[in-house]
Formats: sequence, structure tokens, C-alpha cells
Amino acid sequence: MKETSIYIHIPYCEHKCIYCDFYSIITNKNTGEYLKALKKEINFFADKYSNDRKILSIYFGGGTPSLMAPPFFYELINFISQKFHLCSDAEITIEANPGTLNKNKLKSFKNIGINRLSIGTQSFDNNELKFLTRIHDSQTAIKTVMEAKDSNFENISIDLIFNLPNQTKKIWMNNLTLAVSLPIKHLSAYSLILEPGTILNKMVKDGKVKIQDEDYDADLYELTIDFLTHNGFIQYEVSNFTKPGFECVHNNSYWKYKDYLGFGTSSHSFVEGKRWWNYSSLSFYLESINKKNHAVAGEEILTKSQMLNEYVMLALRSSGLDTVDFIRRFGSSWLKERESLILEMIKNGFMGQDEKKIKLTAKGYAICDEIIKNLV
Repeated sequence: MKETSIYIHIPYCEHKCIYCDFYSIITNKNTGEYLKALKKEINFFADKYSNDRKILSIYFGGGTPSLMAPPFFYELINFISQKFHLCSDAEITIEANPGTLNKNKLKSFKNIGINRLSIGTQSFDNNELKFLTRIHDSQTAIKTVMEAKDSNFENISIDLIFNLPNQTKKIWMNNLTLAVSLPIKHLSAYSLILEPGTILNKMVKDGKVKIQDEDYDADLYELTIDFLTHNGFIQYEVSNFTKPGFECVHNNSYWKYKDYLGFGTSSHSFVEGKRWWNYSSLSFYLESINKKNHAVAGEEILTKSQMLNEYVMLALRSSGLDTVDFIRRFGSSWLKERESLILEMIKNGFMGQDEKKIKLTAKGYAICDEIIKNLV
């Protein structure tokens, strides 16, 4: 059976943060109608793709999924298990924001089958949280992680953002030090990116906020790698670090170029070289589901060359390029043509290689975009 993952977008939010470019709406209206639409969409694609697939993971992203009541997710998980072959040990993740959870809700999430939490901490510094317009403070973030542990969540991940305006190395190291003192198994550390259309992007354009330069960003990134690897975390993707055995199954599906199905507003799917994406607007999504049982806004069939480039990019950004799998998919000519370039990068310490895999080193991760550009 073909290994496949499922992503479900929950667009509802209490507040739109200044840096966020994901589709979200500041309301909790139409949640019942949205649940019905999701089930129609899941049913539509189950008829097409359920026979020869096993579902490795379900990921509820957003938005702020943790705003929703546990029965909302129970109904979706149960429906998916009826329509697809959901693995008994499937990873089921919910993105959660501190300030939207309490111990009772966490225990309910655990009881209905959610076994992984991705907590949007972003910082443990109250001034940074205020700048990011987060709804929580540092103590709430810490409390959320501890209550998750007390609610029998073993697989807890947190997000942190570095290179914020005026962020000193001391502030960032304080964030990391506090993070590793908590009972977490996974940490995503992202450099602040200015996304078009966000409030933060406009603030920078208007001169109200100044972003620190690329060299400082690189320094913070190297500090992050050094600190986390010396504290028991393994870097398995450019921005992601894990304790042994707790790599995110769902994200690995993307990085290892496996098939995935996306349901809900703005979600994307990729199956057997075909990619399609849904309407972002909730009203457009609901209207399309009611008319056609799906909400596909566009699609493309990738060429062999496009798939090869994407495979290389995703593999090198994560746990490495599996040469056996690559040759099975694309043949050996690409590797032979770039053999001298790869050997040069190995010699200069940007890559490592064994019998089966070509992988970036920590030094290589720091300039991965440049390396990938040269290769593809």
C-alpha cells in the first residue's frame, strides 16, 4: 500500500499576528458547516484514492486548530478511519497556541487519538511576544507545555522564531535554554521571514521596523545548531531538531516526496506527480464543496525534470538524498553529471556521503539555498 499523509486546514483564529501569511479568519462562525464540508471533501477523494493507500499521519494546521472543541476532531479522525486505512500507530498532530488550551482540553485531545502537539510558542521573551502580537505571555507558554506533559503527551514540539528586530544573541540563547529545559521532543527554529501582504512587511516598508542583516541571521542560526546539537537534539531538516525517535512523520512525508492529501481552505495535495490546491476563501470553499464535493482551484502535472528538482531540494533540506531511491525514481545520469560538484562540496565540508545517502553538514545547512541552486 502506498504511504500517504493527510493535512487538514483549520482557518479559525482569535487574532491575526503581524508576521503570519497563512490563510486565517478572525471568527468562529460556520464551524459546523465547515465540518460537514470537510467530510464531503474527504469522502470525494477517498473514492479516488483510498483503495491502495495507508495513512501514516494526520496534521491539523491553521489558523489555530486548538480553538476548536475536541468533538470536532474526533468526528474527523473517526470519519477518516472509516474512509481510509488509517495506521494504528498513525501520528496525529494538532497545532496549538498557548492561551487556547487548558488541562481538560488537552486530556480530551489525547483521549480522542491526538498524539502529537505542535505548540506555537515563538518566543519566551515577553517583549518579543508583544511585538509579534501573540495572545500569550511567557508563563502561559511554559504552563501549556507542562500541562501537555501532565496530560500524557509525550510527543511535544514547539516553534521559536529568531532574528526578530532588536533580538540580541543573549535573548535568543535565553529562549533556547528555556526551551531545552522543558519536556519537549522536537523544536522548530525559524528565521523571521517577511512575507508579502503581512502587517510586518508593511511596517518594514514604511520604516517603522528594521530587520537585522543576513550575517547576523547566519550567526544566530549557527548558534542554534551548535546549542541544540550539544543538548541532545538531532538536526534532520534546515529548521527542525528532534530528540532521537521523534522526527515529525508528517513533515517527513513532504521532505521525502511521499504523497499527501490536503483538505480544507488553502490546502494543497500531491499524488503521483499531480499537484492541486484549494480555494483559500472560506466562502468560496464552502460554495464549491456544496456544488462539486471538492474545492480545487487549480492543478498541475509535474514534468520529470520538475519532480527531480523538487526531490533534490526537499531531500537536501532535510535528512539527505537517498541515492538508491533517487536512482529508482530518476535514473543515475543526474548524479553522474554532478559528481565533481558534489565531491567538491564534500571536500569543503558542506556535504557528507556514505553508501546510500548524500547529506548536508551543519556548515552546508547554513548555505543550503545556494547549494541547491547550484545543483538544480
